[in-house]
Amino acid sequence: MSQVSTEQAAALSVADEKQPLDVLDQLMKPEVQQSLTVLVDNLPKLAEMVTLMTKAYDFAQGIATDKVLINDFAQGIGEFVKPVQEKAKGIATAAMEAGERSQEAAGTTVGLFAMLKMLKDPEVQKTLRFAQAFLNVMAERRNEKA
Repeated sequence: MSQVSTEQAAALSVADEKQPLDVLDQLMKPEVQQSLTVLVDNLPKLAEMVTLMTKAYDFAQGIATDKVLINDFAQGIGEFVKPVQEKAKGIATAAMEAGERSQEAAGTTVGLFAMLKMLKDPEVQKTLRFAQAFLNVMAERRNEKA
């Protein structure tokens, strides 16, 4: 067993001797020397960049771990989203109610005079103006691409 360990030690010492030679061989290569020269020339810039990146990291770390800021941000987002949610819920309930009403009136027909009467409704007028403006915008965009 002592023979195995001495052989391993000899192999390690040979490997240790090769490693410094490999590093020295690497350092003797012209491209490595040129790269080292470029690095040394740019050390002030690299140090400045590392300093800025460290400051940015510290700032981001401070923000990420600030419980008060996270809570304030979450509340702000909640206040922004809440009106949108309420409006979406209102539109959804109106659509469901309109669907129910249309199902109730499924047996009746909408005649010409009923349509003319509907055209006077301000909501119908508003919807028609929107539809016309939307179609005009779409036509303009299609003409711009052509």
